[in-house]
Amino acid sequence: MNGRTVLERFPAGGPRGSWPAEEFAQACRLRGQHVEVVMDLNSDAFLVIVRDLTE
Repeated sequence: MNGRTVLERFPAGGPRGSWPAEEFAQACRLRGQHVEVVMDLNSDAFLVIVRDLTE
């Protein structure tokens, strides 16, 4: 296992000035989740992830 859970994925080619992955991540953080936004180069997408804290 890679030690992460993908909550949502967003295409990298979003509209200019739009950051949907960051906006989604911020909403998760406001609910108390510890999330990160990472780039998946293979799929050309931004992923909002939660890392497994037991690693």
